[in-house]
Amino acid sequence: MKKLKIGFVCYPTFGGSGVVATELGKALAEKGHELHFITYSAPARMGSLKQNLYYHEVHVKEYPLFDYPPYELVLASKMVEVAKTHALDLLHVHYAIPHASAAITARNILAEHGLHLPIVTTLHGTDITLLGKDPAFEPVIAHAINASDAVTAVSESLKADTCELFDVTRHIDVVHNFICPSHFERAADEQFRQAIAPNGEFIITHISNFRPVKRLEDVLKVFHKIQANVPSKLLLVGDGPERSRIEKEAEKLGIREHVVSIGKIKNPIEPLLVSDLFLLPSKTESFGLAALEALAAGVPVIASNAGGIPEVIEHESSGFLAEVGDVDAMAEYGTALLSDAHMLTAFRGAARQRAWDFHVMKVLPKYESIYERLVESAKPVLG
Repeated sequence: MKKLKIGFVCYPTFGGSGVVATELGKALAEKGHELHFITYSAPARMGSLKQNLYYHEVHVKEYPLFDYPPYELVLASKMVEVAKTHALDLLHVHYAIPHASAAITARNILAEHGLHLPIVTTLHGTDITLLGKDPAFEPVIAHAINASDAVTAVSESLKADTCELFDVTRHIDVVHNFICPSHFERAADEQFRQAIAPNGEFIITHISNFRPVKRLEDVLKVFHKIQANVPSKLLLVGDGPERSRIEKEAEKLGIREHVVSIGKIKNPIEPLLVSDLFLLPSKTESFGLAALEALAAGVPVIASNAGGIPEVIEHESSGFLAEVGDVDAMAEYGTALLSDAHMLTAFRGAARQRAWDFHVMKVLPKYESIYERLVESAKPVLG
């Protein structure tokens, strides 16, 4: 296909959507496409600017007239500016609001000048499963989805939730999240592992934003039960509203000395490479990128059978699935796995093999196919 000029709009944070969007943009740039990130700060995973990779800051000034800065309006204006200046072929926005809704405004403005800019909207989860349940956002999200030129969801589960929560009148393509295996092809930091588990204990890891939906208390309960049978340490990576409560709960259980919290870090690959088991007992996950990254590092995953997780984890192969809240089953799986060296080795190999099913080079052509279809059929779109 011809090389395209693409505007990418995402949250520039360490969250799953920002990571996926950034890595996708970088992979497209490596294939020769010209990528323009449009957001309020440089994406955390972008690294240094390279050929075909550009960043445009959306700067919102403070105005006495507004109680809250009008980010969506400034974002739309920036999209118009970048589209005109760099002759963009299309916009790929991640999240329905405010990104898709702002893109639709930008598209309408450009159409008045005879420029026709297709919009691809990728749904990642929170915009659907959280905001979508708020009646105040429902009509805007539904419009953003239906008015986009193409819509993708990161899992079949999220697609189903979207169709259930909104009056969707258009087709949604499922394009799973992905990993870049080369990022995981490095040796584990043995000094780091020694610091976490000085006596050779197993390292059980959890990485998240520490929100209630992640069920941190279940992480702690599962670890407590496993640790009673198998010498192990719990490595908590990330930060959020539940962190301090969980650390206090660990003290009450008498296991605080076995729980290591290292907070939010830029790259979760290093802690994954020293891990033996990953826990993700979430109430729901639109996809479960943290679980996929664990698999890529050769770490089996024990997770809840919820949302998009079963589309990633193969039960009794690359990990185990249990019902939400069934900490006894999760602990039994973890204990059995860590108690059997041959079983653990087999699961580690299966985890890496499963991760290859989500190789970026398998996912990239799916997006390119959508882009090509839209660019070839671009026509004036109003309203």
